[in-house]
Amino acid sequence: MSTEIDVCTWLRHWGAEAIPHPGGTLYAHLCRVRQRLAELGQSPDVQMAALAHAAYGTDGFDVALLDHTDRGPLRDLIGVDAEDLVHLYGACDRKRSWPQLAATGTVHDRFTGRAVSVRADRLTPLVDLSIANELDVVEHLASVSDAHVAYLRELFAAWSPAASAAVRGEVARVLGG
Repeated sequence: MSTEIDVCTWLRHWGAEAIPHPGGTLYAHLCRVRQRLAELGQSPDVQMAALAHAAYGTDGFDVALLDHTDRGPLRDLIGVDAEDLVHLYGACDRKRSWPQLAATGTVHDRFTGRAVSVRADRLTPLVDLSIANELDVVEHLASVSDAHVAYLRELFAAWSPAASAAVRGEVARVLGG
C-alpha cells in the first residue's frame, strides 16, 4: 500500500486540485475527509479510502477520476480493503440505499443495478465515511437549508447503530440536536 503522500500525488496527477467542490476543490475536500476520520481514530484503510473516496465518482458528485470498471490501479495504490470501500461508496445509489442502510446492510449498486449485501465488518466504515463526507460538505457550503440539516440529522440517527462512537460524537458536534 502507498503512503498518503503517494495518494495525494496521484490525486493531483488526475486533476483533483482543479475540480470545483464545496470548500474549494475536490482535492481539498478529500484531504479534509481523510483528516477528520484520522482524528476520529479510523484505521489506515478507512483513511486511504477517504482520501480516494470520489475516485469513481459518487451518486452525489458525478465527476470520476477513474472508470469504475478499471479497479486495479487504485487497488494497487491504496490496497484491496481501501479500494473495496471506495468502490462500494462510489457505487451506492443513495436514494435507494441510504434510508435503510444500517438496518439492512444493503447497497443498491448504481453501476450494475444490483443489490449488494455489505459485509458486517464493512458497514461501519461505509457509514462513517458517508457521514464524514456529508459533514464536510455541510460545513463548506455557502448556505445549508434547515431542511437539509434536518434530513441529515434524521438519516444519521437511523445510521447510529452502524456508526462508530467517535463519528456519532462528531455528528452531534457539527449538527447539534
